[in-house]
Amino acid sequence: MYAVIRTGGKQYKVQENQILKVEKLAGTEGSEIEFNDVLLYSDGETITPGNPVVENAVVRAHVVEQGRDKKQLVFKYKRRKGYRKMQGHRQHYTQIKIASISV
Repeated sequence: MYAVIRTGGKQYKVQENQILKVEKLAGTEGSEIEFNDVLLYSDGETITPGNPVVENAVVRAHVVEQGRDKKQLVFKYKRRKGYRKMQGHRQHYTQIKIASISV
């Protein structure tokens, strides 16, 4: 059994007991989050695509961790001009564990 959900402008294929990192969501560690944007649902035999979402489908997850990723370096450079610029960026994320998929 799996589902495709949409959160943070991205789509994720999820299964029960799966742990994944998504864009930052509101909630503290241990709290429960519901995803209602279920784009596709499969129970192993039949696949139910949404139009645009599957009706009455809910994916429940628990927040495992709130954190920040490793630093990504952004380096801008223009040749022969003496222009160099370096910046760093650390993206916030929420690590979740999928508890249940129900329709």
